[in-house]
Amino acid sequence: MALPTYASPLERLWHYAYLVICTLIFIFLIAPILVIMPLSFNAEPYFTFTEAMLRLAPEGFSLRWYEALLTTGMMNPEAVAGWWSDVWANAAWVKAAKNSFIIGFWATVLATTLGTLAALGLSRPDMPYRRAIMAILISPMIVPIIIIAAGTFFFYSAPCGVIGVDCGRLTSTYSGVILAHTTLGIPFVIITVTATLSGFDQSLVRAAASLGANPRATFFRVILPLILPGVISGALFAFVTSFDEVVAVLFIAGPEQQTIPRQMWNGIREQISPAILSVATILVVISIALLATVELLRRRSDRLRGVTGR
Repeated sequence: MALPTYASPLERLWHYAYLVICTLIFIFLIAPILVIMPLSFNAEPYFTFTEAMLRLAPEGFSLRWYEALLTTGMMNPEAVAGWWSDVWANAAWVKAAKNSFIIGFWATVLATTLGTLAALGLSRPDMPYRRAIMAILISPMIVPIIIIAAGTFFFYSAPCGVIGVDCGRLTSTYSGVILAHTTLGIPFVIITVTATLSGFDQSLVRAAASLGANPRATFFRVILPLILPGVISGALFAFVTSFDEVVAVLFIAGPEQQTIPRQMWNGIREQISPAILSVATILVVISIALLATVELLRRRSDRLRGVTGR
């Protein structure tokens, strides 16, 4: 915000000092990302800037680590015929990416559906024990992930003697990982949809009912179009949560359910390679795109609710 023309010298001094402080905080937060991105183009197998990179010499930069994402694990990376099919079937990073997207997609669908239904129920003024239920539903955001992952592992890996039902031994299965990620993503959907519903005009529901609309038609034609930006924002947060999760995967997933974060974890433990920096750079770009989408949806939601005219 620009300074008013009548601002005193002290106010001007604080304004510029405030801008400097905000800039320094921003640089402090963004510095690790700014370091990772150029290092992913390092021509040498190091995690530091080489002399050639510091001189901006062309020989100091390479796409070899991005190529390694496609060739690592291939049966015959030198072959021309069937190269892409070999990449799709055998490349370790490609298989991890496929698992991340498959698990993230279904976890997002489940989390968005269940979280939206929960938010609709919690937004009703006659809902009993609203605060207690809300605290329980968003507890996965507060409880340390290591506790949730360990508890989920023991719950999935043995019969549930307390309720007398066999959980099906969901460890080392796609279903188990998807359900675990759904649990972690639901709180984000509930919070975003609840925030959107806080500005929802309930008189629109009564108007639809007075015109003869049943509850299903009211939801799909009145409520859902207005809260859709919040639903999509929650879905994006749930997807990012699933896509970046590594602790739950370490506890629950098996060799066939390796995701990108788990593959990065294995790479750090077994063989430190700058290919990890290439993956991190790609994930940063994806995260920035998703966050930009969330911000656009937030502004659209504000315009629909009449909060802002911009």
